Amino acid sequence: MSFIESLDSALDTFVAYAWGTPLLVLLVGGGLFLLFSSRGRPYRHLGHSIDLLRGKYDDPNDPGQVPHRQALSTALSGTLGLGNIAGVAIAISTGGPGAILWMWVTALVGVATKFYTATLAVMYRGRDSSGELQGGPMYVIREGLGKRWQPLAYLFAIAGLCGLLPSFQSNQTVQLLRVSFAEPMGWVSADSSLLFEFGLGVALALAALVVIAGRIQRIGRFAVRVVPAMVVFYLLLTLGVIGYFWQEIPAAFALIFSDAFTGEAVAGGALGAVIATGISRGAFSNEAGIGTESLAHGAAKTNEPVREGVVAMVGPIVDTLIICTCTALVILLTGAWQHGEGIEGVSLTAGAFSSVFGGWGPIMLLIMVVPLAFSTIVTFWYYGVKCFGFLFGTRFQWVYTVIYLLLIVFGAVASLSIVNNLIIGMYAVMAIPTMVSTLRLSGRVNQAAHDYFVKTPGV
Repeated sequence: MSFIESLDSALDTFVAYAWGTPLLVLLVGGGLFLLFSSRGRPYRHLGHSIDLLRGKYDDPNDPGQVPHRQALSTALSGTLGLGNIAGVAIAISTGGPGAILWMWVTALVGVATKFYTATLAVMYRGRDSSGELQGGPMYVIREGLGKRWQPLAYLFAIAGLCGLLPSFQSNQTVQLLRVSFAEPMGWVSADSSLLFEFGLGVALALAALVVIAGRIQRIGRFAVRVVPAMVVFYLLLTLGVIGYFWQEIPAAFALIFSDAFTGEAVAGGALGAVIATGISRGAFSNEAGIGTESLAHGAAKTNEPVREGVVAMVGPIVDTLIICTCTALVILLTGAWQHGEGIEGVSLTAGAFSSVFGGWGPIMLLIMVVPLAFSTIVTFWYYGVKCFGFLFGTRFQWVYTVIYLLLIVFGAVASLSIVNNLIIGMYAVMAIPTMVSTLRLSGRVNQAAHDYFVKTPGV
């Protein structure tokens, strides 16, 4: 066995253990604790998030870098796109239709988790080495729990550096462009595909450089334009398919609920595999409890931490309960999941759209995926550079940026099984310091929420 094969096998084992039962209990069980600890308060104030996103409470003099709506759009840009479209397809192809119900469970619980993590990200903002105000799990741990807990902060930052890489996004984007557009148009052959992929990788890296040069302010402005438009476009696209099969909708939901508790669609009827797949893919979908979204929410311009917590609750509703459900229904209603053996990710979803829209299906999917995948690339740079700055200081952040841009090009042309396993494993590692610190500090969030809602009439 070669070194590469041995490393790949070791990472496979690491991912299996990292995403095992203890982590799933920490994410879902911790989220349930937060839900009951808050007495369901976050769910009672979802209407307040609309006012905040409309800018009703914005004050340009508040500390932070971007308004509430830009912070939410940036956080969503890190989860929407390939994570929702490819992730749902993978969940169904590996865990059966019942996995979708368990994804919904993570979203419903994730609403409470995001309320706490985003509130803490603003409540315990800290200064980086250049004196700029920053938020995120590592600052929550340092400022909220003290030096004794500092190793957890370093653990999150190191895992963030390794897990927030652009390689998967650039690889899948380039592959979708090649398969759905360039090859049918006759622009690319098997012999010239490497050159095509390299050229697109360079173009993606240069485009990313233009956006990230403006830091979080430009990323926020970019995300707030792209994310809502692509969400609406995708909803219209999926509703077209769902409307075409409207008579089959009750049967699709019945299949989701029945398979969620039997596992009949999975080989051997492994109910545990259905639950584990649904919960892990749900965590990837909305990132509730992982901590990455807190890096964006911590940049919100506000002096009321609870306000950003209320805004963050919208995330799991949009990306999992709405977008993932629409994707799942398209795959189930078209029957694509029954013919998806060996087909995973975005190819399965593209095949489902092709069954209704023909050759235009993958192209319309492409129009939605590429902008969101690109927004994820620039958002992940922001997350990664914050982790780098925490570990090594802000003076040498340009080094990280150069490496990051090279990884975009590398991802476009390379086989990524090892890199993808590393990313998946690091997500699990990030969840540990995020959830531990959130559970430890949850009482302070409860007190802050009580005080805020008492003094803010009409919410």
